[in-house]
Amino acid sequence: MKEITVEELKQRVDAGEKLNIIDVREPAEYAEDNIGAKLLPLGNIMSMQIDEIEDLKNEELIVHCKAGSRSMQACMMLEQFGFTNCVNVKGGILAWHEKFGNTKIN
Repeated sequence: MKEITVEELKQRVDAGEKLNIIDVREPAEYAEDNIGAKLLPLGNIMSMQIDEIEDLKNEELIVHCKAGSRSMQACMMLEQFGFTNCVNVKGGILAWHEKFGNTKIN
């Protein structure tokens, strides 16, 4: 599994790249604060409820959570399900807010 820093992610967002960014936190966490990624909670991934991203198996998936451990778990599971290019965001949304405040990704 690859990793990306929030600075690298922000550079790619600012460059206008089309990115598949997944937030694996819980819906309540997402509702309270999010940076604009697609919500797919870790629990859904663990129970193989991944139909909405099935067509992204061979594309880069950038996965984040609050601090980086749930997204790391999600990446490992997605790789077991055949996803070929999962990237964990080091430090998660906490690192993003520390560097960029409440800036959204899109």
